[in-house]
Amino acid sequence: MPKVLVSSASPYSCKVLMAAAHAGIAVEAVATETSNPTEEFLKANPLGKIPVLLTDDGETIFDSRAITQYLNRVSGNKLFPRNPAKRTEAERLEALADGICDCALAHVYERRGRPQEIVHQPWLDKQWGKVLRALDVLNANPPKLGSKINTGHIALRAALGYLELRFAGQWEKGRARLKRWMARFDQKHPELRALLPR
Repeated sequence: MPKVLVSSASPYSCKVLMAAAHAGIAVEAVATETSNPTEEFLKANPLGKIPVLLTDDGETIFDSRAITQYLNRVSGNKLFPRNPAKRTEAERLEALADGICDCALAHVYERRGRPQEIVHQPWLDKQWGKVLRALDVLNANPPKLGSKINTGHIALRAALGYLELRFAGQWEKGRARLKRWMARFDQKHPELRALLPR
């Protein structure tokens, strides 16, 4: 069975696990500590980042978007639409959701990695401003949740799950449509909720 090196709080890890579950691909989630990387982990991904997919034939695939593309191929296109325009739309949504996570994580790491007296507030404000702009765009036009979801939807739900985990009460105000979208996603796909960041 393929293994995925993950952290339970990582939105990228959760996105990959949710995508695999939705595509019907069984994977083993292996908790991995990035702050104290093992030699095996760094051999799998010299960048020392998660998630990393380890295939049964020994191949390693890293970066969550590369992994979702791989899972899409091996599942026979269960994660991305076949229509080129709709596929581009799904890929764009995945990129936007991942970008939200990039900025939110930069915010978290700035506070976690520096003593309080040298935390750079303008940097935090810049990253948080990007998150809020992206959320406003999504709230103004939430992605449609039809009979089929794609990796873009999954990536967005993982990103919102990360915001719930690390920034509860700081992002929701004025974004009722996005909150309703999240609730509807959970209602339609309760099996994926257990894989959200925690």
